[in-house]
Amino acid sequence: MKSVLKKSSKLTTNFTGFIPALRAKFTFSALLITTLFLGACSDPATVGLELAPQNNQIGVFYKEFTLDAQVVLLDSFNTTNAGVLVVGNEEDSYFGKTASEAYTRLYIEQGAERPRTEAILDSIFFTLSTVSVNGSDLDKPKKYSVHLLTEPIQDTSYYNFSKLAFQANPIAEGEMVFKDSKDTLIKLPLVEDFTNELFTKLKRGQEFDNLFAFRRFLPGVVIKGREGDNTTAGFSQGGNTGIFVYYHYEGDTAVKKYSISTFSSRSFNSVDSDRSGTPTEVIAEYQKSYDTGPIVGMKSGLGLALRIDTSPIGEFLDTLQGVIFNQVNFSLGPIVDQDANNVPISTMIMKLVDSQNRVLLSSFNGAELNVQGDAQVQVLDDGKGNLIPNYTFLSSALVEYSSANKIYRSGISSHVNAVFRGQLQRQDWLLYAFTPRDGSDDFKRSLRQFKVNKNNIKVTAIYSKTR
Repeated sequence: MKSVLKKSSKLTTNFTGFIPALRAKFTFSALLITTLFLGACSDPATVGLELAPQNNQIGVFYKEFTLDAQVVLLDSFNTTNAGVLVVGNEEDSYFGKTASEAYTRLYIEQGAERPRTEAILDSIFFTLSTVSVNGSDLDKPKKYSVHLLTEPIQDTSYYNFSKLAFQANPIAEGEMVFKDSKDTLIKLPLVEDFTNELFTKLKRGQEFDNLFAFRRFLPGVVIKGREGDNTTAGFSQGGNTGIFVYYHYEGDTAVKKYSISTFSSRSFNSVDSDRSGTPTEVIAEYQKSYDTGPIVGMKSGLGLALRIDTSPIGEFLDTLQGVIFNQVNFSLGPIVDQDANNVPISTMIMKLVDSQNRVLLSSFNGAELNVQGDAQVQVLDDGKGNLIPNYTFLSSALVEYSSANKIYRSGISSHVNAVFRGQLQRQDWLLYAFTPRDGSDDFKRSLRQFKVNKNNIKVTAIYSKTR
């Protein structure tokens, strides 16, 4: 796909900065959209703007219009070693029933002191180190269970649809009332039969001689939430999540601990979705855009994203000559109300996609192309006299949520100016939940969501006519 450049004595008009990304496990898709074009030009004083009278401009105008959106189910994506074990069970009238299970290996430290034959067991817990809680009715008990895998986690990639076989009966289970505690340790007592077996093998068995023998005995676990709890928790991997054995010796009051943690352990998150009887029931295939009515939504983990139809921007720009854009904002919201403890997706980026919902790639290095932030360079010289889209991920425009007004916003002035000047070709956007500054991919680390009326997806533009 080619973009158009203004002719220059130094730059060629040939522009090959966009290449469609092939459908693959690592490619995310987006959604087709029809558009409602609203608004009219007006005096900027009506929106409370203050402009310097000596700004050398002869006219300042304001325009607002609506962008349509559709929903797409992203192709399955890799959740291996996401850094957070996502465990939850949620139900929503729009998204349906969504459940996330976390699969992880366990780890023992080579040479760690083991209890001697005469050791006396005090207690054994499976402990979950909570780093996030999202959901409803957090003043009510939420239940979690841990089940032994009956097949090992291999040294391969696992995706959000991946599953492994496990025992039906849990080795540990228990309830937790979170309330305002979202960074607590949850201690689940192990069932008696497994407790006795584990402690006996820990004292005498060869199963704890080395990590390989141990994983033949315990290939891993899956952590599950309870249906109907309508809550998702994120548990950190490491020294605080795993099985902890407390014991002592007769005549010695000092309590000793043996740790079977999830430190340095391969893991993945698996998500199930039942959307029957909901507006999203129509979504049947990956990579295709679907109209779900006046409400659209995004849900992490499940992989439901939004495609934004930007054709009204192009139609608007085609009516203009000799202008410069002072400020252009993209906004989405206010979102549909959700429980105060059901925190929505916090930050999104705008991936550029083609008509087939394929993310566009740079012809220079194959990097995915995103809308670049305001005051960022929008195009780069490829070293051959051609301008290509800026492919720098860290300078991507951020669509950030404000809890004060429940609106997502992003400045796109620099991007729209580059499109108007012919430096970039207008493309539709895929909204994707990602925070570049800390590398947090919310689609792999949570089940966060939001819903919005399509009438509340807008672009506002303030522009000046030049002399």
